[in-house]
Amino acid sequence: MDKTALLEAIIRQLQSELTLQTEAALASRDEATNEESRAEDKYDMRSQSAAYLAAGQAKFATEIAAAIAAYRNLRPRPFAPGEAAGVGAVVTLEARGRPACYFIGPLHGGLEVVFDGTPVIVITAGSPMGRQLVGRRAGETVELPGQTAPVAHRLLAVA
Repeated sequence: MDKTALLEAIIRQLQSELTLQTEAALASRDEATNEESRAEDKYDMRSQSAAYLAAGQAKFATEIAAAIAAYRNLRPRPFAPGEAAGVGAVVTLEARGRPACYFIGPLHGGLEVVFDGTPVIVITAGSPMGRQLVGRRAGETVELPGQTAPVAHRLLAVA
């Protein structure tokens, strides 16, 4: 898998999220400062609620911008056969006969990028799943939460 192209796809998706969050924060700020949002009595919280929302969206936009910078600074490298998974690795797991691909990134896990027709889910090393995978090698098995009980996942590849 071409990790440089994968990183570019992740960055594009993050940039799209950043644009969306920035626009939402600006719209919420405009609503908070709009004359029509002025409190009509001491219990009217429209303006204050919009201000809180704008602040939260602006913070999230800042976090996305930091993630974009982290992915731009990440230098993809191949992982040698038998090498343990770490940040920058593409890990292929198999559970119940179904394979799934994960990319261990520096920040902002939870993205799903379809790359070369394959869904790749971005996780971070600090996430519960990431903590289970970092340091593991192809051929090992990890127990990950399932709907009713933990499910055994076999690491097919670390690349």
